Amino acid sequence: MTGVSNRLRTVIVDDEPLARRLMRALLEEMPDIDLVAECRNGREAIEASRDLTPDLLVLDIQMPGISGFDVVKELQADLMPMVIFCTAYQRYAMDAFDLHAVDYVLKPVDGARLQRAVARALQRFQDADETVQYKAPLVGAIDDIAKKVIGRSEARQGMPSSEEDQLADRKIAIKDHESTVLVDIDDIDWVDAAGDYMCVHVKGETLIMRSTLKNLMSRLDPDKFKRIHRSTLVNLDRIVKATPLHKGEYILELDCDEKLKVSRNYRQAIKLFLNER
Repeated sequence: MTGVSNRLRTVIVDDEPLARRLMRALLEEMPDIDLVAECRNGREAIEASRDLTPDLLVLDIQMPGISGFDVVKELQADLMPMVIFCTAYQRYAMDAFDLHAVDYVLKPVDGARLQRAVARALQRFQDADETVQYKAPLVGAIDDIAKKVIGRSEARQGMPSSEEDQLADRKIAIKDHESTVLVDIDDIDWVDAAGDYMCVHVKGETLIMRSTLKNLMSRLDPDKFKRIHRSTLVNLDRIVKATPLHKGEYILELDCDEKLKVSRNYRQAIKLFLNER
């Protein structure tokens, strides 16, 4: 997280020009906000988050192609800014945001409601230290909303034993709403942990599974999948470029056009990998 003084470096994300204009007008009146970018779609939001490392995203949920939920799932946990969802989503989904302490404003946007959400974000920012992770509650809310959308009232408590029995040596079963996807381990590009949820990135798709990182790592080949951050695993076969940064960190470019940051605490695995090449 980066910031100048106590102002939140903020990115607006909405596919509707009028909605972006209204949001910009409201946020420009707030002295705690420093607008650094406006994005028209989810892909631009992902790139802006990686390149600008903002403190806050004001993020529309319902966008064509890559939705606001997809943006959250795609970002590496240590690059995840705070998020205020801006949405016309069904009211029942708001319970999930409240349950997981995720901020939101409903469209049409009310200036006073937005001000309260920004004030909470500013308080979190001022109270935060380097260990704070924002992705876990966001993914928890997304998972909860997905269950409500398909009419399921019971939360998943992990993979049933019958599904565990179906796991082949080279496949992992991941519940995807009403179905189960069997993912070939070799097809996994990288994995991002958010609390008890794993965002498994496979051929441009992100699947969410309920698991701990330790549990998932026990199913993966330790010679192929390396931890590059406390919440991130990468498939070494997917790396096409490694660029060293200051303080011993790296930026990895994968063949799926993803960029991941290697923290200095986990750099040794990448250094060994590069020296072997």
